[in-house]
Amino acid sequence: MAMMRSAAQRGLTVAIRHKCFLSYHHADQAAVRSFIDTFDTNHDVFISRAIAMPDDVINSNNPDYIMSRIRDLYLSTSTVTIVLVGGCTWARKFVDWELQASLRQPAGGFPNGLMAVLLNKTATQGRLPDRVKLNYDSGYAKFYPYPSGPATLSGWIDDAFNARTALANLIRNPRDRKLNNSQCP
Repeated sequence: MAMMRSAAQRGLTVAIRHKCFLSYHHADQAAVRSFIDTFDTNHDVFISRAIAMPDDVINSNNPDYIMSRIRDLYLSTSTVTIVLVGGCTWARKFVDWELQASLRQPAGGFPNGLMAVLLNKTATQGRLPDRVKLNYDSGYAKFYPYPSGPATLSGWIDDAFNARTALANLIRNPRDRKLNNSQCP
């Protein structure tokens, strides 16, 4: 009986599937579901972690408690945060809170890598949440159009994962956080 050899033993390149926390505006739920179906479910590019509205909403008015629960429930097992940029993503306070929690450097651990991706497949620009913009400007985060395919997205995620150690000194994560949602047209 022949032994089964792993893909690595057969000389094939095996892509690492990173656990990615997805941060987005709830109004983009359908586009986010399509992104997950395309790149996680159908192509195994990443393992998605996200707060699924409205099922996973943390029922509290205490921002510190909410951030603690976000870290415990969603971020503790993820290594990269992907901000899915729709028309009003920049306006959501919870996106800012998720990003602040993602960029914290836990004792004995690493912050999440950070990247932003346009959700609209034909868009060429979008407005970044302030905390992403700070880290884009510093060189820690990258901002991309909708991926042309699974290999492209996989490479971007690998780059964000590697930035956690190679570029951690570039992280900009002010203590102040967005207190209210901004008005979005």
